[in-house]
Amino acid sequence: MSRGLVHQIGQVAADLPRFATAPLYRSRHLRWGASEAEVVAPMPGDGLVPGTRFNATRAVTVDAPREAVWPWLVQAGCGRAGWYSDDLLDNLARPSLREIRPELQVLEVGQWVPMSPTPSESTAWKVRDFVENEWLLWLKPDSSWAWVLTDLGDGQTRLVTRVHALYDWSKPLGAIFGVVLLELGDFAMTRRMLLGIKERAEKSRAGG
Repeated sequence: MSRGLVHQIGQVAADLPRFATAPLYRSRHLRWGASEAEVVAPMPGDGLVPGTRFNATRAVTVDAPREAVWPWLVQAGCGRAGWYSDDLLDNLARPSLREIRPELQVLEVGQWVPMSPTPSESTAWKVRDFVENEWLLWLKPDSSWAWVLTDLGDGQTRLVTRVHALYDWSKPLGAIFGVVLLELGDFAMTRRMLLGIKERAEKSRAGG
């Protein structure tokens, strides 16, 4: 077994308590790292998907300017740079990139942000809109996922992310999968993704 795979297994094992207990502290993890002002502030994507039952706003402070954070969001996706999270679960065990790839820095409205090797209209995110270095919005039929980068001065960035998701019970299998994925898996995975972006952006700023 390779060292990289052992590391990935270790990461998943470390997150197992968060997966298992997430429903017990749902109201807290839905706003992990975010201030009250950030939770109530409007963000791109609000209201685009009516009737959402899962609404999460999470945040982290990055010791790097927005220009150092933005490229990591642009190149995210399965089969691209990965999700900077538990690669064993969300990137086919391929390690998420630790460098910026110029060929992955093209960003256009309508392009895929794959969740799997075979993206489809119902399962993959698409870029809905963005303002470079300021905000990015991904959308799919049942959910929206927004990112906002705020300049805090002194070379720091506040990175806030918000997910709105609908459980469509007219499609029971899809709804059940969504409940399991979001109610059990989303917090641990998003937390690790935010921290993964923070680590990479700070390291790249430091020239590491």
